[in-house]
Amino acid sequence: MNNVQWLNDVKFNEQGLIPAIAQHHQTGRILMVAWMNRESLALTAEKKQAVYWSRSRNRLWHKGEESGHFQTVYEIQLDCDADVIILQIEQHGGIACHTGRESCFYRKLTADGWEIVDAPLKDPTQIYGEKSSHSHSAALDTSTIQSEQIDVLAALGQMMAERKSADPDSSYVAQLYHKGLNKILEKIGEEGIETIIAAKDFKIESNEENKNDLIHEIADLWFHSIVMLGYFGLDTQPVLNELARRQGLSGLTEKASRSH
Repeated sequence: MNNVQWLNDVKFNEQGLIPAIAQHHQTGRILMVAWMNRESLALTAEKKQAVYWSRSRNRLWHKGEESGHFQTVYEIQLDCDADVIILQIEQHGGIACHTGRESCFYRKLTADGWEIVDAPLKDPTQIYGEKSSHSHSAALDTSTIQSEQIDVLAALGQMMAERKSADPDSSYVAQLYHKGLNKILEKIGEEGIETIIAAKDFKIESNEENKNDLIHEIADLWFHSIVMLGYFGLDTQPVLNELARRQGLSGLTEKASRSH
């Protein structure tokens, strides 16, 4: 777009910026919110790819320049007050958030506080690297990651309680509960054996495919263990509490502390 007269209709704030909302052009899901200045908005319209203004780095930010997760822009919309932009986009790689999720809006407010409703699609370190200079990636400190992991376990525990009374035809977990404890234990046994096999395969040949197989089998084993906890009306928190109690203890000390 050579004629940029249209930019004069946009109301940038005192810093010369305007918030830009990236929305999936097909599903309508809000994926992220960032800032644009006059130049980045003009470039976005010209290139048909999202270009934002990074306030933390004080420079233009071509979305995907580090992650490879570019945004193709199908339409640019301006609100009635001319001070908010909406981009109708296609998100390459399916990940818009620096946490490895489809959307930056992955938490919803419940009676118990913020609940995580989307799991990461990819580990952020695989996107940006261990020593990434990406400001958002660097903000993922250990306490935040641990908190999110615990929230995922808690959400799984809550899901088990809901599935116990659900129609067996409505979900896999409801089917397991309908079939009873023996079927659940059978699945734990199967997943345990498959985890052992995957671990042996990984020891023989430590490649990416075998590593992923091992991770997936462990996830299956953990998942079915949580199903079993749900069968007995137990949630994941006591298990987390027990792991926390053991933290910092040697294996021999921990064993000696158990009651017999």
